[in-house]
Amino acid sequence: MASTPTSKPSGGMMLLGRAPAEPVALNEVAIILNPIDAVAIAKQPLLPKTRLQTGEREIRVSQMIPPGHKIALRDVAKGDELRRYGQIIGFATQDIAVGSHVHSHNLSVGDGLELDYAYCTEYQPVDFVPEAERRTFMGYRRQDGRVGTRNYVAILASVNCSSTATRRVAEYFRSQPELMAQYPNVDEVIPFPTKGGCGSHYGSSDLGVLQRTMAGIVDHPNIGAYVILSLGCEVNQPADLIANTGLGNGRQPTVLTIQQDGGLLNTIAAGIQAVKELLPIANQARREEVPASELVVALQCGGSDGWSGVTANPGLGKAGDEIVRQGGTIVLGETTEVYGGEHLLTRRAAEQAVGEKLIEKIHWWESYTAMFGASIDNNPAPGNKLGGLTTIYEKSLGAIAKAGNTPMNQVVGYAERITGKGFVHMDTPGYDPVSVTGQVAGGCNIVVFTTGRGSCFGFKPAPSIKIATNSTLYAAQESDMDINAGIVLDGVTLDDLGQEIFERILAVASGEQSKSEAAGVGEEEFNPWILGAML
Repeated sequence: MASTPTSKPSGGMMLLGRAPAEPVALNEVAIILNPIDAVAIAKQPLLPKTRLQTGEREIRVSQMIPPGHKIALRDVAKGDELRRYGQIIGFATQDIAVGSHVHSHNLSVGDGLELDYAYCTEYQPVDFVPEAERRTFMGYRRQDGRVGTRNYVAILASVNCSSTATRRVAEYFRSQPELMAQYPNVDEVIPFPTKGGCGSHYGSSDLGVLQRTMAGIVDHPNIGAYVILSLGCEVNQPADLIANTGLGNGRQPTVLTIQQDGGLLNTIAAGIQAVKELLPIANQARREEVPASELVVALQCGGSDGWSGVTANPGLGKAGDEIVRQGGTIVLGETTEVYGGEHLLTRRAAEQAVGEKLIEKIHWWESYTAMFGASIDNNPAPGNKLGGLTTIYEKSLGAIAKAGNTPMNQVVGYAERITGKGFVHMDTPGYDPVSVTGQVAGGCNIVVFTTGRGSCFGFKPAPSIKIATNSTLYAAQESDMDINAGIVLDGVTLDDLGQEIFERILAVASGEQSKSEAAGVGEEEFNPWILGAML
């Protein structure tokens, strides 16, 4: 059951209209995350002339500080570093006086950080839960040993030209509830239309990434059966897709081709018939009790704010640590939102080669963005900045908290099959749909998504659990939010929040609907990463 939001901004008293006459304890209205930090995070609006009492000194607020934004705890000279989480989040672009609002008008990434990667120096082995004592959920054990949390029948478009056909086939089965009632173990028939599949260089590595993504999304433990719909002349030939990825595991998948099967309408009819033949096969699947070690959880955030790295992300990190202790797998993505905090991960690497692979990905992104006259610090987005995040370093430090504290055991490319256990990093962009598409194609059977600004994200075939970073958001968007992490600002511990998230993951993995599933969200978000030249 989701946590109940508070009816007022978290943090005790509310400051309305004018500054209070008496000093206010700083810890009632703001949070200091590390004793060496130069800033505190406002829990609620701090009005000018408000006096904040901390220890034996008093800080006078010099300008309005919105909730989730930073207030300077000491003077910072122009050019000096400024810390939050005990880590550098940027450099002052002008003198910053104590009590000032710290944000993009006076803080930037400067000329970059000199980071000490110190590979493996903070590696700590995991204290695993004994196998006999591990928690369980009700999942679908597949022939290859992997476990699904859902059981869909899918229609994959190999190219945009066949995407309409995939949608039309799925729409037919949605209009036939009596037919689908005969297959109670099948969750739904879902389409995977695409915007790509042609216009790329035949045989290129870019096309290979697309093929790997498509193969991973249908050869997935949450998919019980599938059919491929093709136009016929596209660059992404189904025969190549199958041969290059091993799709079908030695058995030829069903492929229907518009140019060979009598045009669009005839292919749609053939697709409907093909799915009818697959439904009894998929319906043979049954949920069974499986250990929590079969969880492969995508860690994701979107619409982040100043509270993301304080409540929801570290709470998810606690849940992630428990999943790893249970023998399961957590997968962090969004390499562009690791930038500036990557040294925290390289120090946790199980092997130096794992840490070095992450740094190779970071350098690739630096070169990639430079090709377009951009930089990775173009992220945070405007909405992130409205929520209190100033630099990519600050955003990354909060985003990394989703990965908890266990060793980084593997770094994989976009949509690569996840074979490692424990904490894995996948190289993906920061854009949520593209990132999650890669994580799920790699084998994630459930997604946990934190947000501070708000989101209605979902992703089929993997159920998505959404966590609000603050109670105000939870109250405003309760129909979309599964968990309210804002309770941390009212005194609930991160350990307790992490346990709540872990229990919800087990429940949703066993078949309980997430909010996005109940709302029918999750088909538009399939969005493979399109790299390379469009020809």
